[in-house]
Amino acid sequence: QVQLVESGGGLVQAGGSLRLSCAASGRTFSSYTMGWFRQAPGKERDFIAAIHWSGGSTDYADSVKGRFTISRDNAKNTVYLQMNSLKPEDTAVYYCAARFRGTAQAMGNIPWYNYWGQGTQVTVSS
Repeated sequence: QVQLVESGGGLVQAGGSLRLSCAASGRTFSSYTMGWFRQAPGKERDFIAAIHWSGGSTDYADSVKGRFTISRDNAKNTVYLQMNSLKPEDTAVYYCAARFRGTAQAMGNIPWYNYWGQGTQVTVSS
């Protein structure tokens, strides 16, 4: 029911910034809680950030608090992840995910999401 396409990844030096975008299909984007996750080679997929469908709540992993900001533009069916002060340990494939509505308390739970994008590579050099 929902197709997600990430973009904006690339190579950046440590301390730099990138903004990832996730474009969603459909006319019900505003009813979906959106999340960002990342996975480095050989590691588990980790929660990074999420924004509730209502727009009233956001959540961040401790590793990115103060550096990353999630936002959404419902008119454009797009969720963003602004990444500042990037570190080499931020290197990973970043995935966008969506779930219809849901509770804000569960936004960090990976199995909770129904739809996933294909990911975009972020590489931070030292």
